[in-house]
Amino acid sequence: MGTTDARRVLLGQLIDHAPTFPPALLAPDAALAEDERAVASSSSFVLGRLVWRASGLGLLASSRRPVSAVLDAPVPEGAAVEAVEATYREDLDSLACLAPEVFVEVALADGLEGRLDRLAGCGFRAKVRCGGEVVPDVAALAEFVRACRERRLPFKATAGLHHAVCTNGEHGFLNLLAAVTFEGDEEAVLSEQDASAFSLDAGAFAWRDRSATAAELERVRSETIRSIGSCSFFEPVEELELLGVLPL
Repeated sequence: MGTTDARRVLLGQLIDHAPTFPPALLAPDAALAEDERAVASSSSFVLGRLVWRASGLGLLASSRRPVSAVLDAPVPEGAAVEAVEATYREDLDSLACLAPEVFVEVALADGLEGRLDRLAGCGFRAKVRCGGEVVPDVAALAEFVRACRERRLPFKATAGLHHAVCTNGEHGFLNLLAAVTFEGDEEAVLSEQDASAFSLDAGAFAWRDRSATAAELERVRSETIRSIGSCSFFEPVEELELLGVLPL
């Protein structure tokens, strides 16, 4: 990533913006306006791809934003997408060559390791749902993190990550980032509810007595967690502002 600032390494292009998806559910015009506001913001370095349904890609013809297409329909011929997102299926081969990166959502249930093995064998990435109708428990999410790390299988997380630190039964995105970073403490860090236990400054990302430098975080972002999907860009940014992490 070409920087020694731990904040820019850990947070750079972290949030894939999905404004048309629940709970935001913005209409396309409003969603694009909100995304433009994110691009123009002082924290735009945190902004990743624009997440858009494949069936609506025609609405982005004039957009220059990098796009991740959720496969609710075939990707139109000639559409420029950097990634596609799909649910796990038996015919995984059908997803090949659709985009440079393919993220496949897997269920945190029996057979998880076999599903992740298949994704790794295909050269795909994993996708995990952290909230919504079902919130995975700490043990299940920790198992997923460990399994992806063991396989050096990059993943993205989505749904339910509305807070920096876990609260009211919802997972926190700082908890997840720390769980990926601090091997061996996955359950403990995913359960952490004390925001003061975390710190992120130019020098390091820390949780309690563990810390990681920019170089270590660059490896984590490259090999394990690629992005976090959120229907709001500003909500997680505002939480980081309250914690004193942003603005830089």
